[in-house]
Amino acid sequence: QVHLVESGGGWVQPGGSLRLSCASSGIDWTVPAWYWYRQPAGDQRDWVAQLYTSGGTLYKDSVEGRFTISRDNVNNMLYLEMNSLIPEDTAVYYCTFYNHLTRTHEWGQGTQVTVSA
Repeated sequence: QVHLVESGGGWVQPGGSLRLSCASSGIDWTVPAWYWYRQPAGDQRDWVAQLYTSGGTLYKDSVEGRFTISRDNVNNMLYLEMNSLIPEDTAVYYCTFYNHLTRTHEWGQGTQVTVSA
């Protein structure tokens, strides 16, 4: 059974940094792409960044240059390094991937990031 667990969220002042982690288990195939999404309170869940098996990455314009997505395939961990955080980054952050066996996106429980003075 596939399981994703995000961690690393918390409260940080504007300009600060956080590193989010996503531990995955139950996956015995190569996932073509991994994603981070976020959902501000009362708003829709939005795409933030993605990482392809090839190493290619894509970022939401508002986080480009501040966030870095990476993966440790040995330890089955996905990361999101977030720097120069601003209040608009406040949201619950989720890692996800498309499971071709179930034809659904797998989601973790999310981790809350709060950026405020």
